[in-house]
Amino acid sequence: MPKPGSRLRLVDVAERAGVSLATASRALSGRDGVSEEVADRVRRVSQELGYVANPYARTLAGGASSTVGLVVHQVDDPYFSEIAGGVIEVAAEQGLLVQICHSGRDPHFELRQIRHLIAQRVGIILIAGSGYTDTRVEAETKAELSAYQSLGGRVAVIGRHSLGADAVLPDNEAGGRALAEHLLALGHRRIAVAAGTPGLTTVTDRLAGVASALRGHGLDLAELPVVHTDFTREGGRVAAEQILGDHPGTTAVIALNDAMAMGVLAVLRARRISVPERVSVVGFDDVSVAADLAPSLTTVRLPMTEMGRTALALALKPRSNRPRRRPTGHTLVVRDSTGPAPA
Repeated sequence: MPKPGSRLRLVDVAERAGVSLATASRALSGRDGVSEEVADRVRRVSQELGYVANPYARTLAGGASSTVGLVVHQVDDPYFSEIAGGVIEVAAEQGLLVQICHSGRDPHFELRQIRHLIAQRVGIILIAGSGYTDTRVEAETKAELSAYQSLGGRVAVIGRHSLGADAVLPDNEAGGRALAEHLLALGHRRIAVAAGTPGLTTVTDRLAGVASALRGHGLDLAELPVVHTDFTREGGRVAAEQILGDHPGTTAVIALNDAMAMGVLAVLRARRISVPERVSVVGFDDVSVAADLAPSLTTVRLPMTEMGRTALALALKPRSNRPRRRPTGHTLVVRDSTGPAPA
């Protein structure tokens, strides 16, 4: 171990953790080749000794970190690409670089990406995408981000409830309610939901809005088909096939994001089921291509580019004593994919 007052070295961390120098290096840089148990031990020792904290804190204090780390669920989803566009706009204004990471809606892989960004000493970490209804899933991520912030790092999140950071919060529940109210006003009662991955707070919140609207018309969400699949275009296709097979009398499908709605529309088109004359379809988010689909998609608009701008703007502000919250609002955009329920 180092003598009092001497500079701490990586070899000191390796010796205390009982691993080789190479293993300690891989663990702290987030590289593969180290078991999670060993990596956790090395990180714990490094934090106890102050090995990661001290040089990292000096980097931030000197203003040398000019990189923003952005973690998104899915790089090829227009929802996240539009958020990234907003982040990049503000970063360019501030002379910052943006590094984008993809988590695949896997909380464990997301944590690895966050640790990798911290090891690279980025100055700001932004996380975009739904949280998880089981807060235990996010506990380790929350602790990692808390330690990072205590050393001077800045964090902001989009669509997350429980990470203890400044947050931009999409209007998910009210948007879900608006979609269901729209279909109910058109006379639809045989409604199905392509709901996306269970366990995501975004899915839970949007479903809660749908349920609220249904209750106002004497209906119960539990009595409607709710199909949970991947929160993707392919997931929408799978959900649509199941809905049409099990509930052929369905007159409207609520897809809980636009990507799923595109998959639903693709299946209806392949089966030559007319939209909206036979089945109406709604989405959520209003990604840039939603207006260009055939038929154009009725959806709830979230200001995704502005959400990205706001998240980085929050992270650039001095840290507050309590996490700041910025709701997004929403707009129902009615287009050609919805019409009156068939007689």
